[in-house]
Amino acid sequence: MLALRSTVGAVARRTRTIAARTPSTLSRTIPKAATSLALTSSREYSAPSTDNLSTRSTVVQLLSNIGSKREVQQYLSHFTSVSSQQFAVIKVGGAIITEHLESLTSALAFLNHVGLFPVVVHGAGPQLNKLLEDAGVEPQFEEGIRVTDGKTLAVARKLFLEENLKLVEKLEEMGIRARPISSGVFGAEYLDKEKYDLVGRINKVNKEPIEAAINAGCLPILTSMAETPEGQVLNVNADVAAGELARALQPLKIVYLSEKGGLFNADTNEKISAINLDEEYDYLMSQWWCRYGTRLKIKEIKDLLDGLPRTTSVAIIHPADLQKELFTDSGAGTLIRRGNKLQTASDVSQFSDLAKLKEVLVRDREGLDAKATVDRYVDGLGSHEFKAYFDEAMDALAIVHPPSSSSSLSNLATFTITKSGWLTNIADNVFAAIKKDHSKLVWTVKEDDENLTWFFDKAEGSLSKDGEVMFWYGIENGDEVKELMTEFTQHGRSMLGDANLEARLHRAAREASNGLSASLHRQNAPMRQQARAFSSSARPTSKTARRSARVASSSRGYATTTNPNPPFGSKNSSNSQPARVALIGARGYTGQALISLLNSHPNMDLRHVSSRELAGQKLKGYEKRDITYENLSAEDVRRMSEKNEIDCWVMALPNGVCKPFVDAVEEGKGSNNSVIVDLSADYRFDSKWTYGLPELVTRSDIAKATRISNPGCYATAAQLGIAPLVPFLSGQPTVFGVSGYSGAGTKPSPKNDVENLKNNIIPYSLTDHIHEREISNQLGVEVAFIPHVAMWFQGIHHTISIPLKDAMSSRDIRQIYQERYAGEKLVKVTGEAPSVKTISGKHGVEIGGFGVHSSGKRVVVCATIDNLLKGAATQCLQNMNLSLGFAEYEGIPLD
Repeated sequence: MLALRSTVGAVARRTRTIAARTPSTLSRTIPKAATSLALTSSREYSAPSTDNLSTRSTVVQLLSNIGSKREVQQYLSHFTSVSSQQFAVIKVGGAIITEHLESLTSALAFLNHVGLFPVVVHGAGPQLNKLLEDAGVEPQFEEGIRVTDGKTLAVARKLFLEENLKLVEKLEEMGIRARPISSGVFGAEYLDKEKYDLVGRINKVNKEPIEAAINAGCLPILTSMAETPEGQVLNVNADVAAGELARALQPLKIVYLSEKGGLFNADTNEKISAINLDEEYDYLMSQWWCRYGTRLKIKEIKDLLDGLPRTTSVAIIHPADLQKELFTDSGAGTLIRRGNKLQTASDVSQFSDLAKLKEVLVRDREGLDAKATVDRYVDGLGSHEFKAYFDEAMDALAIVHPPSSSSSLSNLATFTITKSGWLTNIADNVFAAIKKDHSKLVWTVKEDDENLTWFFDKAEGSLSKDGEVMFWYGIENGDEVKELMTEFTQHGRSMLGDANLEARLHRAAREASNGLSASLHRQNAPMRQQARAFSSSARPTSKTARRSARVASSSRGYATTTNPNPPFGSKNSSNSQPARVALIGARGYTGQALISLLNSHPNMDLRHVSSRELAGQKLKGYEKRDITYENLSAEDVRRMSEKNEIDCWVMALPNGVCKPFVDAVEEGKGSNNSVIVDLSADYRFDSKWTYGLPELVTRSDIAKATRISNPGCYATAAQLGIAPLVPFLSGQPTVFGVSGYSGAGTKPSPKNDVENLKNNIIPYSLTDHIHEREISNQLGVEVAFIPHVAMWFQGIHHTISIPLKDAMSSRDIRQIYQERYAGEKLVKVTGEAPSVKTISGKHGVEIGGFGVHSSGKRVVVCATIDNLLKGAATQCLQNMNLSLGFAEYEGIPLD
């Protein structure tokens, strides 16, 4: 009797259909062998009472509402298979305690009711900032680390104890025994006493207080304070403390509780479901959107997981979703694990060890004549086209045969995964790689295979007959589906022919045994894997189904498994080839600053510099090759463009001059050929060009662009200084801007005459300056701008008066700016008003001041920028990097 599954329907519907038909296959990745529910493990505290067991049963039932009972039981069995302290380290940020204490303690209570004892370590950063500000102390940070003097440490110690007790007391109110541990766990030395003062580097973790708490049946709740051998208390970042604690305990899970609930792809604004570091790390690090906080977090987690067992994984999750993340296959946050890198082979000679290949193909296939059948199969691979996918240890191996002359479908000939392979989630990696290479695929599986649900989630359609299930994806033509079903109905899995190893093994076993017993029949099931215990690092089903869908659509929420670098010029991708650059207008200060940056850039190859005044002279300051200034005409540019000699043209010309050169580039090869970045104002109001201010413009737009207008120097600082408050405006902001005389260019004028500027400041273009129009156009609000020039060489200072529709405090406004620019490497938000002296020669923007009028309805914000760097050359290089496929900050010194 045939049972046809519809190709339309969500993963959840497929799962329910399977559950109704084959109850034994509810678990997506967990074998039947591990079905018993282990509520307790080898622990030294007393056995749970009948009431506790009843409570646990109730909690298990409640957990079953967010996942299948089988899922919950399997995860509990796995989590309780290790000693109590090795279940999980959970890092709790201060904001979580303040804003989400109820959901946090409820989640911890759930875990404890089922016999789990997470080790909790918390911080209190936001609370500490507020206390210090209320006391008139400005929080100081160096490279993201809080500078901690004696006064700050005293406030922090008191605060940490209060927050620790707040969490402990809330748990106790819920009937959960918890023990506050504020000292005795972390030993430390000074990180850098001269620079950070009383900040520690953890060099020792004492597990005894944690073990004692758990043995007494208490949840250990730790602060992140550490002590030196002499007893000096030192401040330690809670993330760092959680990492060192994990290195010492080697838990199955490391959980970072986050208000955002995970990491996000800034290109698609989608939450990243899972990251397999071994396979995807390099790719992720090359993506323009993987930046700032996301980039740092992934790097820190990789460093952490590299020193831990492969069974350890990291979850970033909102506390309200903690149960779903831990006890369901689909999860709710971002799961990060090491995974495994995949290799491929398309010829038998590419396997370094044929004996090992045969051994892998035979494993778990104890049927009669299996070894001989595999020998014949491997020998026959020499005359068949195929592609094999496997990891270095061959814990996972799949062999796919491409479409034949009589079929448009690829054939998954065999797929074998060991226990270790499942624990490290290689199965999903392999299938994602297969799906990337093969748009249409068919395969067969025995109906009693314990992993049947996993295969259902990978397929778009299926048909069952006589204990066998055929799966497929990628078939859209109804006639093709009908033909496939007819073939399977008539011939079963033998329809795939001798190229299919599973069919051959099954046939050989049947013939040799003259009819297999049920036991032997199961042993020779297709796609057979070893019975596998579940790990936190194996996460198929919903997450992986979403992943496969993204691979198919080429919209990556996270990296796919096999992704060679695309050809040069492919947008939004990693680029491994140097970009050939031509600079038109190299005489000015901006041109010289850009040349210096290109000289230190590992992937920019400056080929031509053009300057009418310097033509024939040797270029100084560029060491990669000898270059002589040229006086390139528009016709020269057209000819170079026609020959495809340049990948990126930088126009560093005065306003109104560059159009003939832009036209020449487009005439030479068309508008979608090489990238043009224009530093003048000529195209800043042209909708066909992309405005290149990465901190305010969607970076994916810049990454896809070939025509980029670089913002003005005044305009960049003014926009960054106003943008966070645009939703709160009640009127027109006014910008009083003062620039050093380099902003007036190299052509002599009163505005760059040092003698004229001595003891002087010169206002100019008091209304309708081009930057006034630019700022207003980009922000979508009318802005008044009044420029001045002063006697220093480089650097701009803006004093910006901003009217507010509602009364706000200085602290509230600064928080808005800090949140808006969190993670932006070239924007620094400070409490004090920034100075030109400190920004000169730096590559970013500093914003501060935040002086609020007594009415609360007007704030004065100050912003500084180096007009030659972030105001021109540095920003140009950001845009070049994004559009040419390099990391955004490649070649930019980060201060």
